[in-house]
Amino acid sequence: MSDSFRALVIEDQDGKQKAGFKNLTVADLPDEDVLVEVSYSTLNYKDGLAVCGKGIARRLPMVGGIDLAGTVLESKSGEFKPGDKVIVNGFGLSELFWGGYSQKQKLKSDWLIKLPDAFTMQEAMAIGTAGYTSMLCVLALEKAGVTPDKGEVLVTGAAGGVGSFAVAILAKLGYNVVASSGREETHEYLKKLGASSVISREETMGKGRPFDKERWAGAVDCVGSNILAAVIAQINYGGAVAACGLAGGNDLPTSVLPFILRGVSLLGVDSVMASKAVREEAWARLATDLDKSLFDDMTRLEPMSKLPELAADILKGQIQGRVVIDVNA
Repeated sequence: MSDSFRALVIEDQDGKQKAGFKNLTVADLPDEDVLVEVSYSTLNYKDGLAVCGKGIARRLPMVGGIDLAGTVLESKSGEFKPGDKVIVNGFGLSELFWGGYSQKQKLKSDWLIKLPDAFTMQEAMAIGTAGYTSMLCVLALEKAGVTPDKGEVLVTGAAGGVGSFAVAILAKLGYNVVASSGREETHEYLKKLGASSVISREETMGKGRPFDKERWAGAVDCVGSNILAAVIAQINYGGAVAACGLAGGNDLPTSVLPFILRGVSLLGVDSVMASKAVREEAWARLATDLDKSLFDDMTRLEPMSKLPELAADILKGQIQGRVVIDVNA
């Protein structure tokens, strides 16, 4: 256990957060109850912020990576034993706690769930926080009564990780999905995932009024700010929006009119601190409601050595779909 292994560590350098590769030992890891040999992690927008030193890491030094899949090596928890395949999504990894960009990691047993039989570790990380979050959004819309017969459902930021999975899952469940993307080159990709049509970011905005013509039975919003405000204004009577992202900003310039005149619901979706029961429900639904044949179109595998440049790309909006990180490459 004393052998060194590689990790991407964020540290303070002259008052700025900088990420770099370092060799660690098990003795360097946090004092948590389960030691995991990590196989794969992922690249999310939040990971891009962390790796590029944008202040996500609230404790330093910090190992980045909000997702991981691996094999238990040691466990002080009765819930897990050596050899178990496990996954983690969120729980403050790369922000408050060391995350998946490491070949070994110690983690709290409360954060872990066992890898569903339906997925390999690489497939689970192809899904990662993005796919898991999109499933939580779909569950929220279902519980709010947004069913396929109610009308079109919009997905904003559709070419990103969460948006891609939302399009694919909703389409498989029989919804008429309209995808919104700011990049014209993604339109064919989104139709391949199941979108019945694709509209531009500008068309999504409509007239930008706080109360607009009814258009959508429901929506999954990955963008926030003006886009989310415009979508809320266009939701049909009794419809709902599942909001899970802020790529466009964390403000919300809207009014109470859609809520009190049309009974619109704004459903906040958090994937970071969800209970184990909620996580297990979401992953069970992913096993049945996600078409794995789409993985080749939605994902690509990259070595951990390329993380710095990949992180910069995702912040520039240049990543389509999902990036799985092989931490041993």
